Amino acid sequence: MDAERIIDLFLVLIPSLIVGLIAYHFFKEHTKNEDGRRRFLLKKDLQVSALPLRLQAYERLTLFLERISPNKLLVRVAPISSNKEDYEQLLIQNIEQEMDHNLAQQIYVSEKCWSVISAAKNATIQLIRKASMLEKTKTANELREVLLTEMMERRPPSDTALSFIKNEVSDFL
Repeated sequence: MDAERIIDLFLVLIPSLIVGLIAYHFFKEHTKNEDGRRRFLLKKDLQVSALPLRLQAYERLTLFLERISPNKLLVRVAPISSNKEDYEQLLIQNIEQEMDHNLAQQIYVSEKCWSVISAAKNATIQLIRKASMLEKTKTANELREVLLTEMMERRPPSDTALSFIKNEVSDFL
């Protein structure tokens, strides 16, 4: 008699356990899908609101690269004296100031993009320093001439960074 009751109890419990496990599985999957959907919608909303900020950062960095391009930098920053070392420092200081004004933009662009922009800045500074070390540059005006001549023969470092920015922006638009 007790064995029959136990068998009857198992016969009632087994279907209940199976239904319970199936219900648990479906509830768990449903919750997981809903969580994923909420995350997707939140990420989508964040991207929509962040897009203007990212584009603005790319615009500012494009302006930065244009401003440090030696052709434009030399036209904008005239020598104060005929001393080439003073002019070299003035140009480098101007580039560093431009960079300081745009440091916060790095949070809106990829790490690789920021590295390319930093490399363009450093390469421009190196270009100025190398031109200043040449024996034929004795005055600030000669330094300007050497730099302008150099820019006629090759692309400025900022052009490479500008190309990278254009590619990166086109990838997420």
